[in-house]
Amino acid sequence: MSAATTRSRTPDRLCAEAVDLALSAAEEAAAPGVVGEHAGLISEGDRVVTHFFECKEFGYRGWRWAVTVARASRAKLVTLDEVVLLPGPDALQAPEWVPWSERLRPGDLGPGDLLPTDAEDLRLEPGYTGEDEPLPNSVLVTRSASVELAADLADAEDADITPGSPADFTVVPARGSIAAVAEELGMRRARVLSRYGLHTAADRWEDAYGSNTPMAQAAPATCVSCGFLVAIGGSLGQAFGVCTNEFAPADGRVVSLAYGCGGHSEAAVMPTPPVPPPPVIDETKVDPFPLRPAADSGSVPSTEGDESTAELGHS
Repeated sequence: MSAATTRSRTPDRLCAEAVDLALSAAEEAAAPGVVGEHAGLISEGDRVVTHFFECKEFGYRGWRWAVTVARASRAKLVTLDEVVLLPGPDALQAPEWVPWSERLRPGDLGPGDLLPTDAEDLRLEPGYTGEDEPLPNSVLVTRSASVELAADLADAEDADITPGSPADFTVVPARGSIAAVAEELGMRRARVLSRYGLHTAADRWEDAYGSNTPMAQAAPATCVSCGFLVAIGGSLGQAFGVCTNEFAPADGRVVSLAYGCGGHSEAAVMPTPPVPPPPVIDETKVDPFPLRPAADSGSVPSTEGDESTAELGHS
């Protein structure tokens, strides 16, 4: 190890003793009462020392005021170099910045938000071939926009969306072009799902409502035999459908055909309650009802002396 290296790691004595100078410089740069006790020093080089002071500012836990002082060669006067607020080893700091395209999560897109897709998105592939440039009626291309502008708009960080409705900027494809033929055949999508996009969607739906979920493991039957399942088109329809049972946990969601729940249409068919026969009424017969009870209907035989009470009868 050279002598110069040894000197650079050993703090200069005069610079190390300039604590009061460093403290006054930190208090001048900071707000009153936010500079704390001296928290150590380090040697930055020959006759260059940085003093650290605790920061009492709210929200800056673990931060330190760093005051660097220096001294010229063979001089006894220590001068101020810089004052800065730096995070310490256990400082509370903001998380590392992440691009919005990596922070975006399902459900973050709200009304009025625009989410440009990358021109090289692996989830998409050309809906038809024959032209390298985007469709003339693409949302990202206007009458005055060029292919270079469309590529810039597809950039995730520098996307500039032209104000107004996309219908105001569309251009009818040239007659005889592949775009015109595709539009006439109903193939108006410039890009469709690639195999990678299909697989990622299938994996995502399988994880949410697939055969390995606890609900499916305890289900009496699978969705493939459920009457509430609505089939979907395309290749994904071979493994997925849409649940329409309002009482099911996956109502309105895309579910795997191997998924299942307790709301299966054939899981428990309610038996039909018995219906009693209608009452039989004979409307041709008249049942007489006397106004007074018979004389011999009571429990006590009647006598001739009971004429006064005969109207009341006997019990």
